[in-house]
Amino acid sequence: MRGVVWAIHLILPMLGLWLLLAQNDLNIAWQHNAGHFWMIVTVAGINVVLGMLISEASRRRDDARLFLVSMVFLTSAGFFFLHGLATPRVILPTGSLGFDLGQQVGLTIAAAFAFASALPLGERAARAVLGAQHLVRTVLFGFMVVWGLASLIPDLTPLSRPPLATPVDWVAWLSLPGLALYGAASVMMFLLHRRRPSAMLISLITAYALLAEAMVAGMSQLNWHLSWWEWHVLLTLAFVFVAYSAYLQFRREGSSAGLFDSVTLAATVARIQQQYDEALEELVEHVRRGESLAATRLSGKFRLNESQAAVLDRAGEALANERELSERLGALVAVSAQTRVGLPENQLLATALDRVRQAYGDVRIGLVADGRAQIGSRAYDFRGDFSGDEPIRRDHLLAFPLTVKGHLAGVLEVPVGRTQQDEALAATLAGQLSISLENARLYQELDTLFRQYMSPDVANALLADPAQAALGGELKELTALFADLKGFTTFSEQVAPGEIVEMLNRYHTAAVPCILDNGGTIVQFVGDALLALFNAPATQDDHARAACRAALAMQQAAAEVAEEAVWRRADTGTGTDTVAWPTFRVGVNTGPALVGNIGSPELRGFNAMGDCVNVAARLQALAEPGTVVIGSTTLGQLGGAATVNPLGKLSLKGKAERVEAYVLTALA
Repeated sequence: MRGVVWAIHLILPMLGLWLLLAQNDLNIAWQHNAGHFWMIVTVAGINVVLGMLISEASRRRDDARLFLVSMVFLTSAGFFFLHGLATPRVILPTGSLGFDLGQQVGLTIAAAFAFASALPLGERAARAVLGAQHLVRTVLFGFMVVWGLASLIPDLTPLSRPPLATPVDWVAWLSLPGLALYGAASVMMFLLHRRRPSAMLISLITAYALLAEAMVAGMSQLNWHLSWWEWHVLLTLAFVFVAYSAYLQFRREGSSAGLFDSVTLAATVARIQQQYDEALEELVEHVRRGESLAATRLSGKFRLNESQAAVLDRAGEALANERELSERLGALVAVSAQTRVGLPENQLLATALDRVRQAYGDVRIGLVADGRAQIGSRAYDFRGDFSGDEPIRRDHLLAFPLTVKGHLAGVLEVPVGRTQQDEALAATLAGQLSISLENARLYQELDTLFRQYMSPDVANALLADPAQAALGGELKELTALFADLKGFTTFSEQVAPGEIVEMLNRYHTAAVPCILDNGGTIVQFVGDALLALFNAPATQDDHARAACRAALAMQQAAAEVAEEAVWRRADTGTGTDTVAWPTFRVGVNTGPALVGNIGSPELRGFNAMGDCVNVAARLQALAEPGTVVIGSTTLGQLGGAATVNPLGKLSLKGKAERVEAYVLTALA
């Protein structure tokens, strides 16, 4: 609707011009030389001021479009003033031909600047325009001086001759290029307005349209008639409209710094936006550091008045508070995500502090030691119900208790904040850190307990997902490793029970890392025997090779333990070392087995059942001490990397068919 109203206002002058030209009796003549002169001087003066303001904005913003727009107004003003000087009885008695042609020439030159100002100039073209601005101004000013002298010095040139008695067609034809340029400039500026709506752009589009209409009215060449006066009025309206829009924007913003920013090139708009963003960040940092009148530091740079600086101070403080609140909430979320299965307490607190200090400042934590909660030389005494306690205030610090299972575990120091929410957020942070600390200690207890009684893979799985402890299982291909100590019974008959336990622990201390380092899971110890699984519960692509590596490493580690026992026996001749120690024998087999939690709702354990496991136990029973015996399926998965001695087809207890077996001696 606004567009329709705007179009109607532009059409009405053309309808009035048509009516005056169609009805000669209405197009009366009225000559008032003094009125004409002073009207032109006043309007030209306003136009010069407007052009200088836009030129200054162009210099300040280093923008080519603003320079070109300023040239539109300065060119129009210059030739309009020359037209005024050629008013009859001001300098010349009857005016001159330059009096008739000057304004059409000036408007045509201004049209070229208007068209150039509407072009989407790239960075390279904009630099070229700005680089030539002084030359352009000099040439234009020189041309206007030459035109003025040629039009005002009697008998110097044809332009100083008396005006034409009757209209000539060539004046109208010479005006057509200017009309086309104004039309194209208006359309391009309108498209820019669609992308970047702005009142100043609308006023500029209107001015270009009115300048075009002034050229149309000037084509009639009916000096001193109403149709001739109309182009003076249209020209005046074009200048006044832009000046009034600038005045309204100045009243609204309270500063002239950004009056014409909406007209600038896209690159300038982006640069201005970046400057504003940087200034806003600078303002926020000043506010967060507690500096008063932070916006005053920016008032000179952006030409802010006192009231604007005060408003900006309040806005900056609000933005700083909002950003600080957002950062602290983000820190709370980050702390809540820090608790992980197996994450050590010290690492948890160090990681949390690194994140929290980014939002809260110099936050410190002190854990209870010797019954005291202390940070440096500052000791804190919290009493009563910790959940309802007020924080302890000391200097610029707030201290909150950290609790574990309702008992004091430490203290959290937080700098006093600037907003009302800061204390509540700090209390929430203390609560979240208490939960994280309690979880870390609980997980550490569970981790220690689980890992001492089951394989790390099973322990981690149960800690992460307790539902995995449910009864049940699945059929899965795996490699089972069975090992026991040959000669254990004889050894046990000759030594005390404590010495048996010592021997078993020394062997298992050497053997267990060999299994775990190769990704195996130890599911049970039965006396001197152990069962380990590969590819269950954790998946392994090369489980047969991993099991064989573990078996060979076990034998090497066990041999070193036995050799150490021999040396100890030779050195001491007493104790356990006076009896020969038993030796490991190992069986390895690959195949499908049922793996899962087996037992009852009250007591259960992770285990594997199936022919694969049974065959591994039988192969171990047939192995010679210090050797590793593997099945054919295992050998098949090793490929040509294994060095073996075939044992042929063996009859195993519980198996109807004979089973091929091999002694594994090396693995590439």
